Amino acid sequence: MVGVTEKTASLELIAAPAIEKRILVVRGRQVLLDEDLADLYGVETRVLVQQVKRNAKRFPGDFMFQLTSAEAEALRSQIVISNEGRGGRRYAPYVFTEQGVAMLSGVLRSDRAIAVNIEIMRVFVELRRVASSYAAIEKRLEEVERELGGHDEQLNQIFMTLRQLISPPDRPKRPVGFRLPEGEE
Repeated sequence: MVGVTEKTASLELIAAPAIEKRILVVRGRQVLLDEDLADLYGVETRVLVQQVKRNAKRFPGDFMFQLTSAEAEALRSQIVISNEGRGGRRYAPYVFTEQGVAMLSGVLRSDRAIAVNIEIMRVFVELRRVASSYAAIEKRLEEVERELGGHDEQLNQIFMTLRQLISPPDRPKRPVGFRLPEGEE
């Protein structure tokens, strides 16, 4: 690589798939764990959390929140977060929404933080685009189902009527007319 510094080369290693696989859905929101962000930014988790706490006014509840113990336990079993009391975390992780990640760029003032934030924003935008295309497909599928649903009902009625017409009667029909008593013929 001609003219590329080691610093620039390390920034290029952060690819969208590496970010995408770290995005979780918690409480119906797409979020990133504090430890994943710290890893992407190249800082220790405690440093990231410390900076956030020093700038608490920048991180309201819809930008960042701490997981409950139940949520943390569920994540621990899913993505192997280290267990409490075994040299691991002593508090539940924090998670950051897209807006919280954007706010981190003002708190962590490094070239790497800026580059990572740009990539993360691109990933969130792409995920929204993909989600909206899935929503459009789902809407169209529902429309087709409604259209065919009416046809299915009509076809079922036609088939039922045809079956009734071609099926033999359930009981013998009574003779038409009247009978004369025997012997009066």
